[in-house]
Amino acid sequence: MNGKKIAVIGSGGWGCAVAVMLCSNGNDVTLWSWKEEERSAIEKNGENKEFLPGVKISGKIHLTCDISCVCDKDLIVLAVPSRAVRSTAKAMADYVKKGTPLVILSKGLEDKTLKTMSEIAEEEIKNCIPVALSGPSHAEEVARKVPTAIVAACKVSDTAKFVQEIFMCEYFRVYTNDDILGVELGGALKNVIALCAGITDGIGFGDNTKAALMTRGIKEIARLGTKMGANESTFYGLAGIGDLIVTCTSMHSRNRRAGILIGEGKTLKQALDEVHMVVEGVYSSHAAYELSKKMNVEMPIIHKAYEVLFENLPPKDAVISLMKRDKKDEIV
Repeated sequence: MNGKKIAVIGSGGWGCAVAVMLCSNGNDVTLWSWKEEERSAIEKNGENKEFLPGVKISGKIHLTCDISCVCDKDLIVLAVPSRAVRSTAKAMADYVKKGTPLVILSKGLEDKTLKTMSEIAEEEIKNCIPVALSGPSHAEEVARKVPTAIVAACKVSDTAKFVQEIFMCEYFRVYTNDDILGVELGGALKNVIALCAGITDGIGFGDNTKAALMTRGIKEIARLGTKMGANESTFYGLAGIGDLIVTCTSMHSRNRRAGILIGEGKTLKQALDEVHMVVEGVYSSHAAYELSKKMNVEMPIIHKAYEVLFENLPPKDAVISLMKRDKKDEIV
């Protein structure tokens, strides 16, 4: 496949890592920053020193703050925090040509509407075909060409395969999936479980606790997802259990790092200030809590996470409460 014209919207760690990879794959890449200070710093330093230090950003990559850069592109990659997806999509909507694949790297649920990122994109950009790209993938490792496998999910099979072709290389393997809802729910809700995993680390609990949390956590995510119409098998693949494993166990995970600080006794604000990056699990925990009530799905871990984050429940009390729940069969 010949090189394509691609716009990467968002110049944080993920945006920069993907821009570098797509450029090295032979594509004509434009990288958009939301503020001039970040764009000029990347241009001056040849890297994003704040969010992806040490990774060279090729001079072949065009740097801009003009959102009209999405005009006439073969592919657009959206790599902004989930809470900025709607405003960014709205800003670019008039410049997107009909049928353009929009690859969404953002993982989360919109707090007020409880919508996924692809649902927001479809509302704001009538011309796009949303594709969720998700799985166990830290920007820091992708940028260092560490072998990584991920999923491109889209309702349109040919579009998923088009994205697969563009992104795949010797260190980045892409599978396709038509269950975009399941892939997005897995990507959003695993951040909440990763926060909880970090909290158990901060308290001082061990591997037994984390293994139980991850196993029961993916069960809760699958329970909600299938109730909403997703395919259960999606949650036991790369975008579900795969992403959950990497986010719960790695110090690259800002969700886990924030959780550790909370488990050690810091307030939510203190933890967020110290991590100094967007912690998606905090935003998703509120949306997940509301979604579980709306869909009438039992999600005890999600509910305790909400109480710890927003109702000042002591983390250790939350764990004890979960352990003392009524006896159940494991498959429930």
